[in-house]
Amino acid sequence: MYIPEAFREERQDVLEAFIRRHPLAALICTTADGLTANHIPMLLAERRLRGHVARANSLWKSLGPDAPVLVIFGGANHYMSPSWYPAKQEHGKVVPTWNYSVVHAHGTIRFSEVQSQKLAIVTDLTDSQEGTRQQPWRVTDAPEKYIEGALSRIVAFEINVTRLIGKFKASQHRDSDERQSVRAALDAEGYAAADRDEVIREGQ
Repeated sequence: MYIPEAFREERQDVLEAFIRRHPLAALICTTADGLTANHIPMLLAERRLRGHVARANSLWKSLGPDAPVLVIFGGANHYMSPSWYPAKQEHGKVVPTWNYSVVHAHGTIRFSEVQSQKLAIVTDLTDSQEGTRQQPWRVTDAPEKYIEGALSRIVAFEINVTRLIGKFKASQHRDSDERQSVRAALDAEGYAAADRDEVIREGQ
């Protein structure tokens, strides 16, 4: 991934927080059929990404133990109009661009059919999403036999992360007045504040 220095993000706590906010990822690998991409929610803990695929998905049969994979987590993104910058009125020397935030995780993958591991991953994924609800749903709310049947139709995986890198293209290289002008324009469009803060960031 091409990353100008102004947009490079390598702070592990920042990258991990980004993944927690955007757990749906693209799992990319090479199989006998060529490049393959699957979109899967994952959890990150201690340099390990965990998730599961449908047993009907041939991916788990196509990759050997410790096969290399790339996982891409995407965040907020937005078109940046030249009309939002003060320079548009001053001299007109501005062009459109697109701001976005992504995190790439490189690593090696292993699949597991062990029932207890599948249950642990499904439980953790569920709890991570349900935890803030007033009445969170728990895996144990469903009948045990039903859950056993559901688990039989998935295969768990764990990715050993060897490299974690982020590209936050968010106008960090622009002057403060330009960033403030864009923030105001996004607010006027009704853009969510949390997303706005991802596409317009202060420099590190």
